[in-house]
Amino acid sequence: QVQLVESGGGSVQAGGSLSVSCAVSGRTASPYVMGWFRQAPGKEREFVAAIFWDRGNTYYADSVIARFNVARDDAKTTLTLEMTSLIPEDTAVYFCAAQISDDADINVASEYDYWGQGTQVTVSS
Repeated sequence: QVQLVESGGGSVQAGGSLSVSCAVSGRTASPYVMGWFRQAPGKEREFVAAIFWDRGNTYYADSVIARFNVARDDAKTTLTLEMTSLIPEDTAVYFCAAQISDDADINVASEYDYWGQGTQVTVSS
């Protein structure tokens, strides 16, 4: 089991910055990949970014490259997503997720095993 608890988010005007965090814990499993997804009203959940938990390699959706940064702390207990140059299209509920398998697709939501509760990010124009 992996427990994920998100915090952060909120409201900001376009061009501003926000960050969201995800506390990661678990005694019987450790993530192979941690990801961020988002879901806007009426839309499917979409991939935002991912980080290989041990190696630290990161991957991003094209829509957020050079604006968002995914990272983890050295203790591997916290996942963060720093978001800059926000635009209204970034408005969504943001979810962190853990993938245990080492051969799953990192940008496919259904391939993740554990999910946080989600946190709202709202960008106004």
